[in-house]
Amino acid sequence: MSRRRRIEPEPGQESVWDYPRPPRLERSPRRVRIVLGGETIVDTTRSARVLETSHPPVHYIPPEEFRPGALTPTSGASHCEWKGRAAYFDVTGGDRRVERGAWAYPRPTRAFEEITGWVAVYPALMDACFLDDDRVDAQDGDFYGGWITPEIVGPFKGGPGTWGW
Repeated sequence: MSRRRRIEPEPGQESVWDYPRPPRLERSPRRVRIVLGGETIVDTTRSARVLETSHPPVHYIPPEEFRPGALTPTSGASHCEWKGRAAYFDVTGGDRRVERGAWAYPRPTRAFEEITGWVAVYPALMDACFLDDDRVDAQDGDFYGGWITPEIVGPFKGGPGTWGW
């Protein structure tokens, strides 16, 4: 199935169809906050985002920026053709524990060495994720972890009928 018509970005917006393939890594100056179980488990301005064609950005955060005890390594792995083998974490905040709610690349490919061990979360599985004061909408699908904010336009891969994009 072909992708839906590209949404033209307005001033101050980015289209995911202008993002590169293979993906690009860039530092983000924005404040990242993640809330789980009613508790803020991350509040930092240290993050990097991965930009890939048809995907909203995925934000990676140094593990030391998470509240102590928020991340527990767990079983399982997956492979990204660009970044390498991912390891997973259970995420705990307040009275909630989300199994495999986060992942990292312990030994990423050379292009992504800067985020070695940095952690990304699935925003759909958290109570809330914020970039500055913008509450993040999660990318559709249970495989992707993109962060959609008002300045990001699609259409986005991840929803029904988009697997073959």
